[in-house]
Amino acid sequence: MKASHDSDTAPQNPRMNAERNASALATQAVTPIHPRLLDLEGAAQYLGVSSWTIRSLLDGGKLHRVRLPGEDGKEIRKVLIDRNDLDHFIDQWKDRNF
Repeated sequence: MKASHDSDTAPQNPRMNAERNASALATQAVTPIHPRLLDLEGAAQYLGVSSWTIRSLLDGGKLHRVRLPGEDGKEIRKVLIDRNDLDHFIDQWKDRNF
């Protein structure tokens, strides 16, 4: 025989249930969204360098800017860099002597 304090027989408190559900949702693992295109700051953080280094890499042709069209047909002025290009850049410069 179950005791009267068991959760199966205890009266349900809607407020406690809502708080418990909210707490469970807050602690669930959330998959972060990783955008494919990064701005200068995002690319710099991704590589662990300054945004000026990213600009130098773009100017030197080591990285390439993604040009997106705007609504008026002109390109969007924001500098965007493909995360895949950053990964390729990293792979090219790995020290493979060890």
